[in-house]
Amino acid sequence: MRNDVIERLREQPEISVLVVGAGINGAAVFRELALHDVDAVLIDRGDFSCGTSAAPSRMVHAGLRYLEFGERKLVREGVHERNLLLQNAPHYIFPLPTTIVLRSRWAGTWGVIAKALHLPTGKRPPYRGAWMVKLGLKAYDRFAEQNRQMPTHHFTSRAEALNRRPALHPGTIGTATYYDGWVSYPERLCMELAFDAEAMSAKARALNYVSLQATADDAVTLRDELTGEQFTVRPKAVVNAAGAWIDSANSRLGHDSMLIAGTKGGHLLLDNDELLEALDGEMLFYETPEGRAVIALPWLGKPLIGSTDIRIEDPDTTYCDEDEIDYIIGCVKHVLPDITIDRSQILSTFSGVRPLRAMTAATTGQMSRSHYCDVSGPAPGANFCVYSMIGGKWTPFRAFGEQAMDKLLAQFNMTRKGSTESMPIGGGKDFPRTDQARAQWIARVAESSGLAPERIDTLLFRYGTRAEQVAAFCAERGDEPLEHHESYTAPEVDFIVRNERVCHLDDLVLRRTAIALLGELQADRQLLDELLAIAAGVHDWTDEQAADERARTVEILREKHRISLE
Repeated sequence: MRNDVIERLREQPEISVLVVGAGINGAAVFRELALHDVDAVLIDRGDFSCGTSAAPSRMVHAGLRYLEFGERKLVREGVHERNLLLQNAPHYIFPLPTTIVLRSRWAGTWGVIAKALHLPTGKRPPYRGAWMVKLGLKAYDRFAEQNRQMPTHHFTSRAEALNRRPALHPGTIGTATYYDGWVSYPERLCMELAFDAEAMSAKARALNYVSLQATADDAVTLRDELTGEQFTVRPKAVVNAAGAWIDSANSRLGHDSMLIAGTKGGHLLLDNDELLEALDGEMLFYETPEGRAVIALPWLGKPLIGSTDIRIEDPDTTYCDEDEIDYIIGCVKHVLPDITIDRSQILSTFSGVRPLRAMTAATTGQMSRSHYCDVSGPAPGANFCVYSMIGGKWTPFRAFGEQAMDKLLAQFNMTRKGSTESMPIGGGKDFPRTDQARAQWIARVAESSGLAPERIDTLLFRYGTRAEQVAAFCAERGDEPLEHHESYTAPEVDFIVRNERVCHLDDLVLRRTAIALLGELQADRQLLDELLAIAAGVHDWTDEQAADERARTVEILREKHRISLE
């Protein structure tokens, strides 16, 4: 399929829209283009969702703290999009009770009054007071009234909070709990957006491992990163959704820009049962003495802690360094001082660069997380405009894609054909939403495939209703567990490699599954070779190619994720 698409582009290079960057925003606008049956090609120099979109905090949220900076529109939009995701992607998006640990009742009072009276606010207090949190949560709840999916907030006394979580800091005066969401497989959701677009329109074509090279005489040169071969396309418009690499991509398009001022956010995934027990199925949201908001939440059975917010110039050098690790571990001590956390418990790290709008701000936390689409006219010698998608949050990707699409519709003199607001994503289509419906769905697929209901339940969590296809494939080939990972089977891995455009071994262990981040490769060092053997069989890799794939993956895991397999 991949070679066929590239060959057709060689023969017919004229296209309406080239989308550069197959992260969450690029995939979102690509789906919008498919909805309107616009001839579009989505490319990424790496895999689908391999950059910033692979490194969110696994939260689906509107950004409660941004109310403090007056970004009410951003928060209102985020609440709306969070609720839509709970409806449209119920296989990957789940409610997340979020508990704010309170250390003060009145901190921040003068700052709010002074801001209202246009007076100097003075130094910001280290902790937000309970009354400020109450105001923010009231607004948060109001924003969700139109399409409420989850309960409203509530407060808990000091005695109740410490009774439930004895490990909390003794200075805790109480807690406030509200609801947001969490995402199990963000990379898979992004991939499904792209695949949905292709299923929606024959004019939509998505290619991973195709890079943008240069522009000349209306032609954009692209490079197939798997073969090294180059080809050209002639677009009428280019959507630059390259995230932290937007300015670099614009330079190749002949549009020099300084639109992005990225900050990186580092995270640690731990093997720490004591911390997991203290989380008790909820995310803890708390502050450090310098006023930084940090989080700890359970993700796929392991505690995830983060994040940092550090200016970075070169997004290609992004990884969670030693100072960040010390900082993130130290942050937990501010809320759970007696729980022991050390480097030996780190299963993996990940870090991404937020593609924030270039602006002047006193701190990185004050840099706007809002999104907008910058439009620049044709460069000399070219006839296409460039639409640069600039924004710093994961949750409102659908709304951002719609916003960019509206600008493209104006250029092409088209009217909107419909909305993606109520459009299911991937395996979220026809997803069983009640316990009874789920049990019936599992029983039906178990009977038709011959696989055990427990196995179907696992597949439903991983793939949503696409699990029916996976189950049929596995049943046909004999669904035997992997020798070194009892939860996955050889046919299941074969299905992923064969049907989800796995080009490299790291695509499989980092983005189609969470095997690497969860520390399962370290738990059994032979697992990587077992997975490699399946991928090599599907792709017919030579021994030399397989060895290169293994070396590539080991290096990526070591450099980017602090995973050592040596």
